Amino acid sequence: MQMKPYRIGTRGSPLALAQAHETRSRLMAAHRLPEDAFEIVVLSSKGDRITDRPLSEIGGKGLFTEELEEQLSDGRLDLAVHSSKDMATKLPEGLGIVAYLEREDPRDAFISPAAPRLADLPQNAIVGSSSLRRQALIRRLRPDISVIMFRGLVDTRLRKLAEGEAHATLLAYAGLKRLGKTEVVTELLDPESFPPAPGQGAICIEARLDDERIASLLSPIDHAQTHAALLCERAFLGSLDGSCRTPIAGHATLSGDRISFFGMILTPDGTVSHEVHMQGPASEAAALGAAAGADVRGQAGPGFFDSWT
Repeated sequence: MQMKPYRIGTRGSPLALAQAHETRSRLMAAHRLPEDAFEIVVLSSKGDRITDRPLSEIGGKGLFTEELEEQLSDGRLDLAVHSSKDMATKLPEGLGIVAYLEREDPRDAFISPAAPRLADLPQNAIVGSSSLRRQALIRRLRPDISVIMFRGLVDTRLRKLAEGEAHATLLAYAGLKRLGKTEVVTELLDPESFPPAPGQGAICIEARLDDERIASLLSPIDHAQTHAALLCERAFLGSLDGSCRTPIAGHATLSGDRISFFGMILTPDGTVSHEVHMQGPASEAAALGAAAGADVRGQAGPGFFDSWT
C-alpha cells in the first residue's frame, strides 16, 4: 500500500504548475485518492533561468527537463509532468514517456494590438518569437516581417508586447487555454499553412521504465489517441534529429483506427520548405512518423540541412 505521497515533479512556471495540477486531479479521480496522496515538487530548470538567449544557443530542449530527469532517475521523484513539445527525442537511459493526457487544441495563436491577423500586419512589422519554427513560418508567409527574440513566461511575453517591443507575438493556444488567457488571441493560425510543433498542446508524463507501480498508476489517465499521435510526431522529429535548433513542424490526427500526418521542414529563413502527408494504421504510428521523416529528408537532399547547423 502506498504510504508516502506520490512525488510529481514540475517546473515552476504558471503553465507548468497548471499542467501538474491537471495531472494530479486526473490521478485523484482515476484512483479515488485524496489530494494529499500526491506531492507536487517544483524545480527550477536551466531553460527557465536563462532567458536572454535563444534555446538553440544554450543547449536545446533538454534544458527544460534536465533537473527533473535527474531526480526521476535517482528516485527522488515518481513522475514528471512536461509539455510534450519540450521533450528531447532521446531521453536519459531508463526513463520514458509513460502517458499522455488528452491533447488540447494544438494551433498557434497570433496576438497583436496592431492587426487582427498575421496577414494584416503592416509592411516591415516586428514580431517577437523565440521559436525557430515560428520564425521560419512567419518569414515564409511574410518575408518583409522582422522577427526578434521573445523568451520568458507567457506573462513576460505579453508584457513585452504591451510595452511596444513588437507589433505581434505567437504563443501556443493550448497554453493560453490552460492559463485562462484566451481573450488575448486575435487569430488562430491554420494548421496547414502554419503547422504546429510536434507535441504541441499535449501534456506528457515521464517516469522510470522499470517502475511497474507508477506505470499502473498512470495507465488509467493515458489517452490512447493522443499517445498514438505523439508516437508518430516524435518519430518524425527523431528521424530528422529535431531539436530547438531546427525548424520542424508536424501534426498527427486520428480517425478511428487510422492516423493522418502532416509534416514540414524549413530553412531558418523560410525560403525553402518541404512537406509530407501520410496516412496509415494507428497501430503503426511510430513507423509512419519515421517514414514521413525519411520522405522529407529525401526531398530536401543533403545540402538542405547545412542551414540547420
